Amino acid sequence: RAYKQVKANKGSGGIDGMEVEQLLPYLREHKDEITESLLGGRYRPNPVRRVEIPKEGGKTRQLGIPTVVDRVIQQSIAQVLSLVYEPKFSATSYGFRPRRSAHQALQEAQEIINGGYKYCIDLDLEKFFDTVNHSKLIQLLGETIKDGRVISLIHKYLNAGVIVSHKYEDTTDGVPQGGPLSPILSNIMLTELDRELERRGLPFVRYADDCVIFCKSPRAAERVFESITKFIEGKLFLKVNREKTHVGSVHGQKYLGYSFNM
Repeated sequence: RAYKQVKANKGSGGIDGMEVEQLLPYLREHKDEITESLLGGRYRPNPVRRVEIPKEGGKTRQLGIPTVVDRVIQQSIAQVLSLVYEPKFSATSYGFRPRRSAHQALQEAQEIINGGYKYCIDLDLEKFFDTVNHSKLIQLLGETIKDGRVISLIHKYLNAGVIVSHKYEDTTDGVPQGGPLSPILSNIMLTELDRELERRGLPFVRYADDCVIFCKSPRAAERVFESITKFIEGKLFLKVNREKTHVGSVHGQKYLGYSFNM
């Protein structure tokens, strides 16, 4: 199943130059040794190939392209993690999840606004995917995943490093965008934020690292912003970009590219 998903996603090869079309014969020939090294905890992932893709405003976003073999292994891990974690994820988390979409996130947000929540905190987590704290993420995984080999393998993927212009660089923080594992790992990390918001009784909508928290007054929005920033930075070791975070009326505020209706 993982192979079929990687094949369907296509994409270019990693640092070893192997393309998706070459993957099936390679797996047929080497499946036993790959499986044995995984089960024995000896498998070593390759560094990812770093590429930059253009964003709006002339900026770029960094992508890490794993080798096609590593993509199959990551996809296998992600499929099993999804089965374990999907029941644990928040009902108002919509990004990178089966049968959920940005359109549903927008509908949920509009319903909250229609319920009288006319103010919001549109959180901007600064370089989220590049700054995820490995120790915190491994701690969270260890609370649910009891097979140490799986935790160790995920840790190896986090620490596999990147190749930039033919030079190796360590990866001590972050989950590289571009591999099949990063979406679910980001949701596992940010489910801690979801739980904290639910514990406080605050309505919110989250799509990956785009999170909007709703309040009924400007004063409440300011208060929530200050306290939730302390939680995010003190407990999750992530950084809130105060300049790009919007705190105020939902009128005219954009979320996932769309403006809210009052």
